[in-house]
Amino acid sequence: MNVLELVVAGAFALAGLRSLWTWSRRRFEGADIADHVLYALYVTGRVGLWFAFAGLFLIYSLTSVDGKPTSDIARFRWYFMVPIGLAVLQLLAGFALGRRASN
Repeated sequence: MNVLELVVAGAFALAGLRSLWTWSRRRFEGADIADHVLYALYVTGRVGLWFAFAGLFLIYSLTSVDGKPTSDIARFRWYFMVPIGLAVLQLLAGFALGRRASN
């Protein structure tokens, strides 16, 4: 277990909690239910990225010995798709929300 990765994972988790707190307190003036759904998807992608990166560092920390990854890390290759999926979700929801607002 590497302490540096655990500290970075904790920092990302705290940033995720701060982001969740900040975004949950913002008012959204949407005219349609679809606007609210798109905004919720956007916020989910934005906040979820912090937690996904925290999980990435936590996995790396728990599967490494003396800073070198072991063969156990191969079991978590699928996890790299989580931050990518959340980033795509945020991008598409933000784009769709911006297009709806201009109409």
